[in-house]
Amino acid sequence: MKRFARIQTSVGPRYALVEGRSFEVLTNAPWTGLQKTGLKLPFSEDIILVPSEASKVVAVGQNYKKHAAEMGKSTPPEPLIFLISPSALNGHKQPIVLPKASHEVQHEAELALIVGKELKNATEQEASEAIFGLTCFNDVTARDIQKREHHFSRAKSYDSFACVGPFMVTELPWEDLYVRCRVNAELRQDGNTSEMTFSPPALVAFISQIMTLFPGDVVTTGTPAGVGPILHGDVVEIDIENIGVLQNPVVRPQP
Repeated sequence: MKRFARIQTSVGPRYALVEGRSFEVLTNAPWTGLQKTGLKLPFSEDIILVPSEASKVVAVGQNYKKHAAEMGKSTPPEPLIFLISPSALNGHKQPIVLPKASHEVQHEAELALIVGKELKNATEQEASEAIFGLTCFNDVTARDIQKREHHFSRAKSYDSFACVGPFMVTELPWEDLYVRCRVNAELRQDGNTSEMTFSPPALVAFISQIMTLFPGDVVTTGTPAGVGPILHGDVVEIDIENIGVLQNPVVRPQP
C-alpha cells in the first residue's frame, strides 16, 4: 500500500509519494511509473492540493440503500450517474463556500476512485485494474436546490463543493472500509463500503460504456445514510479507513 499526494512546491504543483513525515517529489503522475526527482520536502498538510488533475468528476447517487431511503427513494436498477463540474474540485483544508442561492447545504461522505488508465467499454476486470487509488470525497450538495430542480448538476457543482483528498492510496481493498463524516467532531455519518449496491469496478465499467475515462479522473461511489446540514463556521471531516481524513472549514461570504 502506497500513499500519494499532489502538493504545491516552489516550481508549481507536483505529485509526491508520502513517506513518513516527508514528501518525495515525483517527475510525473504516479500512475505513469514511480519516478522520483530526488527532492524531499517536509510533510505539511498546508501544501496538499486536490490529489489529481481530473478532466471530469463522475458521481454516483443512491448507491447505499439506507441513504436512498432517507431521501425517499429506492435503489436504482442500474447506477445513477451525474457529472460535477471540475471547477468545483476543492482540496484538503480549503474552505467550502456556501452560495447565496442556497440555505440548505449538506455534507455527503464518500469513497472516491482515481482512474489511472484511459478506459472505454471496459469489463469489470479491466475497470478494477484501471483504478489507481482510493481517496476521500465530500459531495457537498445544495439540497434545497436539488429538491426544487430534481436535478443534480447545479446543486453539486458550486465552486468548492467537490472536496477531495488528501491522499490517493493504492493497493487498498475497497470491500470493507468505514466511511464517516464528522462535523465539529460530532459523528454524523458512519457507514461501510460493504453496504454499496454497485461495486467500484462495476461503476467504473458502467461509466466507461458511456464516456471515456482518462487518467486522473475522479469517480465517486455514493454516500451512506446520515447526510445533514453544514453551516458557516463548521469544520467538516471525511474519514475513510486506511486512507486519511479530509478536512474543510465552511464559510458564508459576507453580503
